[in-house]
Amino acid sequence: MLSYSLHEFMKTLIEDSCSKLENVRQCLSQVIVGQEKLVDRLILALLCDGHVLIEGVPGVAKTLVITTLARSIEATFSRVQFTPDLLPSDLVGSLVYDPKEHQFNAEKGPVFANLVLADEINRAPAKVQSALLESMQEKQVTLGKETFALPHPFLVLATQNPIEQEGTYTLPEAQVDRFMFKLKVGYPSLEEEHVVMRRMARSAPQTTVEPVIGLDSILEMRGLLDKVFIDEKVERYILRLVDATRNPETYGLDISRYVRFGASPRATIYLSLASRGLALLNQREFTVPQDIKDVAGDILRHRIAISYRAEAEGLNADDLVERILAAVPIVEE
Repeated sequence: MLSYSLHEFMKTLIEDSCSKLENVRQCLSQVIVGQEKLVDRLILALLCDGHVLIEGVPGVAKTLVITTLARSIEATFSRVQFTPDLLPSDLVGSLVYDPKEHQFNAEKGPVFANLVLADEINRAPAKVQSALLESMQEKQVTLGKETFALPHPFLVLATQNPIEQEGTYTLPEAQVDRFMFKLKVGYPSLEEEHVVMRRMARSAPQTTVEPVIGLDSILEMRGLLDKVFIDEKVERYILRLVDATRNPETYGLDISRYVRFGASPRATIYLSLASRGLALLNQREFTVPQDIKDVAGDILRHRIAISYRAEAEGLNADDLVERILAAVPIVEE
């Protein structure tokens, strides 16, 4: 009887959480046309406390999606436009001398916010990218000899243009690995673009929304995420998928010549987190292997470093992830 009551209580909490997140999704639909997967992944990242890197050509609403998401939440938000002349102090802040007090005071930068939009992140040089590393992983910033904690929750939502475009830099592997998801955004369909044209080709298009969820609710949902059950067999499936990126020959995969190095342990952590988050969004108290397959591409594509031979043969990381998912058995043999 007690077990049944706990089950019903858990079910009620999950339904309540999904209802609140659905309000966020509906809020975004007032401004955004299409891009359902992008919206769903951003909500999942919000739930799982994971940074997101969004790649796409200019004009496909990458920045608009993020700013609309930020406005739908009662949280602090800052936007940083990354440019070639951006300095680390422009991002994290600096020490400013006070002649009256004869001391240096910390002037905090825009990174001190719950949601930080790093727009066109790959247009800034390496020094600026390295300034983000401590913030993204340790959730803190060091200015001089003093360390300052960042607000909680803290999420970096970055956009980047394809590296083939002029004025872009390749992001360091250490930084890219800190992003939970790397999402690719393409062009809308003709029907979606028709709606975009009608909605946005106005003197004053609607681009603002009212907050529909608070930080307390988001933190409560993150606590609920820990209660979503993941079986040991499912965990072993995650481990095999990640191992297949490093030792593909073990799983009968002839892709070693296409891979310079495989996914890091962060991939294992994020696959577990994201699969439980996806189960919760689907109003389930447990994960299934399909949850892992659904998020695998977005978590692994930027963690598999492909070789020049793969590029020469027209292969990318997504192609290799598909081969790995097809080859690695769900049940351990």
